[in-house]
Parts: sequence; structure tokens; C-alpha cells
Amino acid sequence: MQTRSRTLTAVAAALVLGLTAGPLAAPAFASPAGSATAARVTTGPDAEALRAALAGLPDSDATAALVRVGGNDGTWRGSAGVHDLASGRKADPHALFRAGSTTKVVTAAVVLQLAAEDKVDLGAPVQRYLPGLLSSAFKPVTVRQLLNHTSGIQSGDGFGDSFEDAYAHRFDTLTPKQVVASAVAKGPEFDPGEQQDYLNINYTILGMLIEKVTGHSYAGEARRVLRPAGMHHTYFPGTDPRIHGRHNHGYQAVKQADGTTKFVDVTEWNQADRWAAGDMISTTADLERLITHLFRGEIVPKPQLEEMFTVPSDIEGADMSAGLQRFEYGGTVYWLKSGARYGYSAVVVATRDLSRTLVYSVNSTDAKGESMNPVAQRIALAALN
Repeated sequence: MQTRSRTLTAVAAALVLGLTAGPLAAPAFASPAGSATAARVTTGPDAEALRAALAGLPDSDATAALVRVGGNDGTWRGSAGVHDLASGRKADPHALFRAGSTTKVVTAAVVLQLAAEDKVDLGAPVQRYLPGLLSSAFKPVTVRQLLNHTSGIQSGDGFGDSFEDAYAHRFDTLTPKQVVASAVAKGPEFDPGEQQDYLNINYTILGMLIEKVTGHSYAGEARRVLRPAGMHHTYFPGTDPRIHGRHNHGYQAVKQADGTTKFVDVTEWNQADRWAAGDMISTTADLERLITHLFRGEIVPKPQLEEMFTVPSDIEGADMSAGLQRFEYGGTVYWLKSGARYGYSAVVVATRDLSRTLVYSVNSTDAKGESMNPVAQRIALAALN
């Protein structure tokens, strides 16, 4: 058995492969207002390294970055860059942003709560709860296999594979139902439990499961996680393309025919197709609260919480659990979740005992790219080294 992930987690890639921070790329733009970094530090985290990680923003890799580091030995808070390229105003350190696939942590927590309430059996096939959703081509897929990405269900279709295609449809609505239908039409990629393949489709179906079992909307049920975590600034936009509240703009770097690079504002975007897999809007403070209350056992009962710290033992190389990813660095085991939407890249990472936590939002100019964002890489290494 083997594992395969089409979405390489940025922090894990940088740390597991032992990458080191390289020099900054030549800035494509500069702004005195955005170059300053505001930070607060007590003891513990390497404040000098963290400040250096944020130095020089905005540059060609990112227009802004917000960072929160915590743990037993103190805290550090920092921000750098600009609110937007046109004005050059300093980035808002408390800004909302598109949190991408960190949404999956919330979705997994809701499903595990329902399991604790005996409303969902993790070992039961999803076909029991959503009859007719999967075709007869699919063998029984358990709820647990959706949670840990071993379902074998293929990815659903979007508006295109390129940025240009997706951008042209940024205000259009692609419903979760349409996404799932396109995935089911492809048939299974592999038998359930045979491999691990990280795909949004698993959590889109979990969103449908939540609605079917509870009779309420996914966003409504997500409040059972947001409220006890104190995530008062987090919400789910649905088909609304705007970010409501204080936020920094996101940009995508696009190469032009003449060889120059244009930075396209991608702040407004209808994310309805991401839904329970990745359309959450949040803040670094809220994501820090989420991971802290969750790991303390204050959101999901401890028996079910173990699912978040358990990877499939019979799949070689598996590192995905229910809503999280395991990686080991410097002899320490961390649990993380990354998320990326055009213009925005976010990560939550922590040791299980919360002796070190890291949350960042980087306004990456190539958030959906294959390579590690240099700014995010520097932040991760400074925070966890």
C-alpha cells in the first residue's frame, strides 16, 4: 500500500526536506510604509529570526504576512507588508483572510462531535448516510476514510486548471453538488483504504454528511466549533465573493507576453465550490484559538480527538489524519494544516502538548504554486527551529 498527496503541505515540505531560507528575490515593487514590521515578544521564540523572516515585504513572493507564535516559553506576534499595493498602507495585523483548507480542521471536528453523540459511526459507509450519492462503481467508503483521505474518490472538476481559466469565472458559482457529481462520474481512483490521496472532495462530501445528519446548514453546524473556540471573527462566505471586515488584499503574479510580471488583485472571489473543504474566512488569532482549544480537548471529546492524532497504520508513508497532517522535525512531532486560495496562504501547526504553536497568513503572490513560498519557509524555520 502507498500514499500519494497532490497538495504538498508547505511547512512539512520545508522542514522535512531540511530546506533552509534563501536570499530574497529581487523585489518587483517596494513600499516604505510596508517594509516595517510590528512585533511583540515575551520570552522563548527567536524574535530576531522572526523579524528577519518578515523583512523586506512586500516583495515578489508576498505582499503581506501575519504571524503568531506561542508555547510554553512565551509568545511572539508580528506583521509586515502592505494592505494593498496601490496605497502602500501598512498591513493590518488583525486582518481577515481566506483560510483555505484549514477549514478542514473545523469540518473534521464537527464530524467527530457527531460521532461522540452517536449520530455518526466513523466505521460505517458514507452510503448509509447519503444513499445514492456514490454510484455502484464504488465499494463502501467509510466516514473515517473520508476524514483521512483514503476513500479513493477522485477530485471534482472546477472552472479550469489554469489561473486564467479560474479567474475568468471568479464571480460564478460552482456548487458542491456539482463538484461531487463530476467526481463520482469519474469512478473510483483506487479501492477504499488502499492508498492515501489528499483531496478536497472528501471534505466536500463530509459537509453533505453533516447537513444530512443534522438537518442544518454546514455553516450553522460549524458554530458548534467556532463558539467554544472563541472564533468570533471567523465565518463562511458562501457565494459572496467579498471579504467583509478588515482585510489585506491578495494578489497573483501573472507573467505577461513581454516577460514582465503583473500583480492581479484576487481579493474578491466566489469560493462556494470549496465549501466544507476550504472556504472559511478567519484571522490568525482565531486559528490560534482553534488549535489551542482543540488540542486541549475542549471542543472534541478526547476519545474522538484521538482520530486527529492517528494516521492509517497499514498504508506506507501515510501522514494524514482526521483534519491534520503529522510531520516530525528535529525529533519533535508536529500536527498541522495548511490552506491556500489565490492570494492567501495560511498554516496552523502545533505540538500535541501545545509547547509550540505557529499560525501564519502570508499574502502569497503564487499561493497555488507547486514550490514553497520563501516567506512562509522563513517563518516556519524561524518559529520551529
